[in-house]
Amino acid sequence: MTAMDRHALTVDVEDWFQVQAFAEVIPRHSWDTLPRRVVANTDRLLDLFAEAGVRGTFFVLGWVAERHPDLVRRIAGGGHEIASHGYGHELVHAIGPDRFRADIRRAKAVLEDCAGTPVVGYRAPTFSIGRRRTPWAHPVLAEEGHLYSSSIYPVRHDLYGEPEAPQTPFRPHPAGVVEVPMTVARLAGRAVPCSGGGWFRLFPYPLFRRLLRLAARSGPVMFYTHPWEIDPAQPRVAAAPLRSRLRHYLALTRTEGRLRRLLRDFAWDRVDRVYAPAIASS
Repeated sequence: MTAMDRHALTVDVEDWFQVQAFAEVIPRHSWDTLPRRVVANTDRLLDLFAEAGVRGTFFVLGWVAERHPDLVRRIAGGGHEIASHGYGHELVHAIGPDRFRADIRRAKAVLEDCAGTPVVGYRAPTFSIGRRRTPWAHPVLAEEGHLYSSSIYPVRHDLYGEPEAPQTPFRPHPAGVVEVPMTVARLAGRAVPCSGGGWFRLFPYPLFRRLLRLAARSGPVMFYTHPWEIDPAQPRVAAAPLRSRLRHYLALTRTEGRLRRLLRDFAWDRVDRVYAPAIASS
């Protein structure tokens, strides 16, 4: 099997109360008082991946790693790549260059201490970096020892997106890391998101699979999910706006079954292996 036959399987390791959808109603200072479900849910994903015989990349939040170092060790021990999701799940374009540097430096140190391996990959919370709003982000990532980012989604969305961005690995800044963008499919001249997340739960599975296969004609695809997406029993946040609740809780009962099908229907591997030639150019 060649790299072109494999696709990138990724998990953004964060808990249910850390998502951007609830940022305005769940204050950051309350996180330590809330019931944590990330360990059990991530372990379920690890079991799913082990059953399917696949490895992936886990973009782990530093906040989670600091409190659950054994989880990070189990992920690494399963042969998966440990990468960074930053420390505090703050929007990169909102915190600026200095706080961004401090955030990723702290996360990288915690993750490397837990896993005992270098952390070279990064994914911004809520895909919150881009060439227009954060032209400084990719150089900062390089200066802090990262080799690649997977943080730009080439779509138009109210929370994120850079629709004019390339759909294959590229270097947004000559002094920065390589960006491995999220996957879109071209359908009737439009970019249709098909990297996972809410779109994976929204679209009928045969349509999502068709979109991924269409996108795969141009090279490897990038898929992502979250531990909370396989947890329909998670607490409900009634104070959140209706649109946020609809997005977050949409079809959570479907995710695990669909993941099992997806793991069978495509060949999966870690980002650092699937995109090794692009990353090596760093």
